[in-house]
Amino acid sequence: MASLGWYFLAGQSLSFSLSIFIAVLVIACPCALGLATPTAIMVGTGKGAENGILIKSGQALEAAYQLDAVVLDKTGTITAGRPSLTDLEAFGDLPRAELLRLVASGEQHSEHPLARALLATAEEEGVILSPVSDFQSISGRGLRARVEERTILIGNEALMADYQVDASQAQQRLRALSHQGKTVMLLAVDGCLAGLLAVADTIKENSPVAIRQLQELGLEVLMLTGDRQETAAAIAQMVGIKQVIAGVLPDGKADAVKRLQERGKKVAMVGDGINDAPALVQAEVGIAIGSGTDVAIESADIVLMHSELQDVVKAIQLSQATIKNIKENLFWAFAYNTLGIPVAMGLLHLFGGPLLNPMLAGLAMSLSSVSVVANALRLNRFKAK
Repeated sequence: MASLGWYFLAGQSLSFSLSIFIAVLVIACPCALGLATPTAIMVGTGKGAENGILIKSGQALEAAYQLDAVVLDKTGTITAGRPSLTDLEAFGDLPRAELLRLVASGEQHSEHPLARALLATAEEEGVILSPVSDFQSISGRGLRARVEERTILIGNEALMADYQVDASQAQQRLRALSHQGKTVMLLAVDGCLAGLLAVADTIKENSPVAIRQLQELGLEVLMLTGDRQETAAAIAQMVGIKQVIAGVLPDGKADAVKRLQERGKKVAMVGDGINDAPALVQAEVGIAIGSGTDVAIESADIVLMHSELQDVVKAIQLSQATIKNIKENLFWAFAYNTLGIPVAMGLLHLFGGPLLNPMLAGLAMSLSSVSVVANALRLNRFKAK
C-alpha cells in the first residue's frame, strides 16, 4: 500500500515505489518473532540439563512459571527415603527377638521402604527368616500373611480395625511415638495385638532450606503423606511446612491435588514413588525425584537427577527467567517492527530525511534476529538465587 501511495499519489517513479515495497517487505519479515520463544526455551532447557534438571517440554517450563502451590510427598522427597527401625515393643508374651522374626518374615516379599528397614534390622541381628504363605499386600493399610501356621497382620490402625483386632492398649505409645515424627505400625498374631513397631526416616539436609526458598517465591507449600496426623505434623514442623495433608491412601494423592486445583491453584506435585504417579499426572507440573521409580519418572514433566529438593527451586527460578527472556524477545521484536516499518515506508523521506535502502533493511532484519538469539543466550548465565 505504501509503494502504491508513493507511485499514484505522490507521483514517484516505479523504481522508487519498488524500493519502498522491497524495504517494507524485508523489514516486516517476522523472523525475530518466530525465534523469540523457541530459542529461549531451547537455551532454558539446555541450562536445566546442565544443572541436573531434565525438562521434558516447553509447556512444562511455561507451566512452572504459573505455579501457586507445591505439594511435596514426604518419604523420599522431604526425607531421605531410608527409614530405620527405632522401636519394637511387645504387648503380649512374645519376646522381642520373636517379634522381629515374625515381622521380618512377613515383610520379606514387600517392596515398601518400611519393609526394607525392618529387613535390614533383622539382617543386622542375624535373624533367620521363616517361609511365608498367603501373602497379601493391602494398599494404604499394611499386609496380611501366614508365618509358621500363624496369621499375622502388620500395618496401621485401619488394618487392625478391618480385622477386629483390639489395639486400645497401644494408643498411648502410638500417639507418643507419632508426635516424635515416627511412623508407627502394629503387629497382630492370630487376631491378637502382639507388638508395636516405630520407624523413623531422616530429613534431607537441604529440605528445610529448599522449603523456605519456595515459600519466599510466594508459593504455597504442602506436605502429602499417608502417615498419621501427629507424625506428619511433627515432620512438617521440623522443615517449616504449615499445611499438611495426612492419612492419604495411595490412590487418594491425585484427588488431593485435584481438590487444590478446584480452588483455582496451579499445582506442582513432587514425588518419587509408584503411588505418586497419578498425582504427578494430575498436577500442572509433575516433578519426579531422579532416584525414584521408573513409573514416577515416566509420569513427570520434570526430572531432578540430583534428587535434591533445592532443584525444585532451581527449576521454578529457571522457568521464571526463561519466560522473562521470552517477553523481552517479543518486546524487542515488536518494537523493531513498530519503528522499522514506518521508516521503510518512507516516513523520514516525507520530512526531507533519507530513504531506507532495501539492502540496509535486510541488514536490519538480520540484526533483529541476531539480537533475539543473543538475548536468549544470556540464559546461559542463569544462576539460582
